[in-house]
Amino acid sequence: MGLPRPKPTVTEQQYLAIERAAAERHWYLDGVVYAMAGESPQHGDVSANLVYAVVGQLKGSPCRARTKDTKVRSGPVLSAGETKRCLFSYPDLVVICHEPEYLDEHEDVILNPKAIMEVLSASTEAFDRGEKFARYQSWNATLSDYLLISQDQPRVEHYTRQPDGTWIYRHIVGLDAAIAISSIGCTLKLADIYDRITFAQE
Repeated sequence: MGLPRPKPTVTEQQYLAIERAAAERHWYLDGVVYAMAGESPQHGDVSANLVYAVVGQLKGSPCRARTKDTKVRSGPVLSAGETKRCLFSYPDLVVICHEPEYLDEHEDVILNPKAIMEVLSASTEAFDRGEKFARYQSWNATLSDYLLISQDQPRVEHYTRQPDGTWIYRHIVGLDAAIAISSIGCTLKLADIYDRITFAQE
């Protein structure tokens, strides 16, 4: 039996007002605000390597990358009134193609992600694989690629949306491997993502 979920108490507009004034980052799910956990040195190195590997390849293309301080909203947009039924997340890296579509004039919440990449942590892996990805699939129609990147072994999992709305899964392992993300014109070499990373011996 799972633990009871916290009772929703905060609307999305209340969350955004609080978050924009806060020194620390928080993510939001259906009326509940959660503090972002700190990252390990390994997570930080993999994340930085990932940004470096992607950004250079996007130069001169219609796509751009944003990192950890950009929120992505996944949920219904109401023409009037407020809702608690949505997710605000901070991807490790989000790629936007063509002009960014923002939630409001603050220009800190993206509505049209093309690719989202998450570096997995023990504390967030289940959510990244489960509820978060389900929200991305349901509410972000522009999203074509979702990548889950391990921090403790050279492994990348790549989900690609098909024209009929289904998703194809690929599992790429090993420092000699590479992964092509055709929607954004990038090829990621795992050796670049895991540069300077030392893996524990089995």
